[in-house]
Amino acid sequence: MNNVEIEIQVNIENSKPLIEFLKKNAEFKSEKHQVDEYFSPAHRNFIAVRPVNEWLRLRDSGGKYFINYKNWYFDKDGRSYHCDEYETEIENLIQLKKILEALNFQSLVKVDKIRKVWVYKNYEISIDSVKELGDFVEIEYIGKNKKVNPKKVTEEMINFLKNIGCGKIKRNYVGYPFQLLFPEEVKYEEQ
Repeated sequence: MNNVEIEIQVNIENSKPLIEFLKKNAEFKSEKHQVDEYFSPAHRNFIAVRPVNEWLRLRDSGGKYFINYKNWYFDKDGRSYHCDEYETEIENLIQLKKILEALNFQSLVKVDKIRKVWVYKNYEISIDSVKELGDFVEIEYIGKNKKVNPKKVTEEMINFLKNIGCGKIKRNYVGYPFQLLFPEEVKYEEQ
């Protein structure tokens, strides 16, 4: 299993061309209601550093449960192109929350979203409608070549959206939990 994730998260001006393209050219995988709860250990406060590079997440994805840890790599300008990611399905979300609480992990924030997922070539493309934040597109590289350049792949993802005609593309490098916790610190880059 590959434990490196390459993805982008963007706001696009016009989602209609993307949705039309995906309906014609991609394989629809699912539509799910997902609730993600993020935690931080008391002994190492994940949100005390900038940029926040570590996240521990519990996910309820339509009645299937997962635990996930990500450690993002940022360049000197605060941009990220990939992370180490470890995830596994769990059987009992309530019991795992009790374990985390017993170990002094603190709940930071919940992200509640509807996610529609398609697969197109080497990409998994998700259109997310996130409560309190709005609509986003996430594109993740799922290709078999593990020696790709993360920065080059993310540039190809942006060009993919531009070529479809999505209008203005605004990228953030912080993710949904950070946007909910620290909205005044979120910076978007027009691509």
